[in-house]
Amino acid sequence: MPLSPHQRPLYEVKAGLFKGLSHPLRIRILELLADQEEHTVAHLQECTDLEASHLSQHLAVLRRHRLVTAERRASHVYYRLAHPDVAEMLAAARNLLTTLVAEDSARADGMASLPRIGAQR
Repeated sequence: MPLSPHQRPLYEVKAGLFKGLSHPLRIRILELLADQEEHTVAHLQECTDLEASHLSQHLAVLRRHRLVTAERRASHVYYRLAHPDVAEMLAAARNLLTTLVAEDSARADGMASLPRIGAQR
């Protein structure tokens, strides 16, 4: 019998969350929603250039992981982040990536200043 989310170790639950985040378009959708505003499916589709069926699949994954919520009003479905912490997590990831890119750039600059070896071009 599988363990419920409440019985599984936190690192397993966290790994599941990161699997939900593991597609670039899902990250893009979350970044669009990080402005803390509601957005219609039509707006998300316009911003991502996804077909409706593909967008729907990505939104379903994000809902399953409780990262977004949806509300139907009349003929439109509105999405928003489920928690402000999601936007903070995206900002923290961006800050980390900025640091890593800067470190890589510094390493590349350091490599460029090394003396040439033999017939190296």
